[in-house]
Amino acid sequence: MTTLDLPAAPVAAAPAIEPEPAPEQRVRLGGVTREDVLTLAGAIGGSLALDWMLYERILPFSGALGFLVTWYVLFLAGYVALGRLQWGPQLVRERLVGVLAWSSGLLVVGLIADQIGYVLVRGLHAASHLNFFTESMEHTAALSPITSGGALNAVVGSLEQLGLATLFAVPLGIAAAVFMSEVGGRMARPVRTLVEAMTALPSIVAGLFILGVVIVTLGWEKSGFAASLALTVMMMPIVTRAAEVVIRLVPGTLREASYALGGSQWRTVWNVVLPTARPGLVTAVVLGMARGVGETSPVLLTSGFTSQFNGNPFSEHQVSLPLYIWNYVKQPYPEMVSRAFAAALTLMVVVLVLFVTARVVGGRTPGQLTRRQRRRIARAAAATAVREH
Repeated sequence: MTTLDLPAAPVAAAPAIEPEPAPEQRVRLGGVTREDVLTLAGAIGGSLALDWMLYERILPFSGALGFLVTWYVLFLAGYVALGRLQWGPQLVRERLVGVLAWSSGLLVVGLIADQIGYVLVRGLHAASHLNFFTESMEHTAALSPITSGGALNAVVGSLEQLGLATLFAVPLGIAAAVFMSEVGGRMARPVRTLVEAMTALPSIVAGLFILGVVIVTLGWEKSGFAASLALTVMMMPIVTRAAEVVIRLVPGTLREASYALGGSQWRTVWNVVLPTARPGLVTAVVLGMARGVGETSPVLLTSGFTSQFNGNPFSEHQVSLPLYIWNYVKQPYPEMVSRAFAAALTLMVVVLVLFVTARVVGGRTPGQLTRRQRRRIARAAAATAVREH
């Protein structure tokens, strides 16, 4: 029996072994590396040592300010030199700009902290006594103890004068900003030029204007109301310029949508433009209040000075915190100087409260409904549901 030679079955080829993919490497954008920290520390230490050697051993220089400025210049030069040893030119420029930005910010924060700390140290002795906020200087002499007298009259005067000035300046400033940005026309350019000129107006000129027009010509007496008019002259251009910039940032599509729905120009401005720009408008108001709350010369010319408490801004002299500080800080009595610094500390607190309030009130995102508007919409929806049932 013959065995047939059958063809051998094909052998399946072994599957090719694919190489394992390399693990992904994450690219880190930004941040601070160990090399950055060591380079910065080396530049700071080396520049400080070189600066000390120049000032103390080689050159006949002296003075803390010159030492610090020279240290900063040497630090930048050393940072660039150390960076060129390990990074490319483009990266060195980027890191140098970052160092300049951070150092400038730290310098500003340091100056502010130094001012606040200095005022706090000088005025804490008087501000720690409750009578400083509950009494006036009516029955206090130059050599009276710190437990006698206070700045109640100045606090009340500042709040009343600033409140009246805000009441006058904000509507006028926002109306002028709306006119320049929404209405326009031939008068827009002269109004804008006048507002820009008033922005750089010295405060004493505003005081002289109110003194000459309101007090001398019209025969009104010096009072807190006259001081508030002078503050209005100072605040109004600040509010106008800031409000105009904010109103111009409102998208034009919102105006077009309002016009498409049949809204008139004034309803578009009132219901669309101003609510959308509200956070920026609050910031503009705060900038104006910050300009007016610390003015001394226009208040001195228009309200006069008194050590008595006067809660009526429309009659007789009324003192404010800046005027209170100016009058007592120049006296040669330590207790009076301490009261002046305590008043300066109070003024800082007032400004801080104003800014925090502005952030809370104006922190709403544009287009977001207020709590009152949400309640009104909910009541309308509930009433509609009741009628349908």
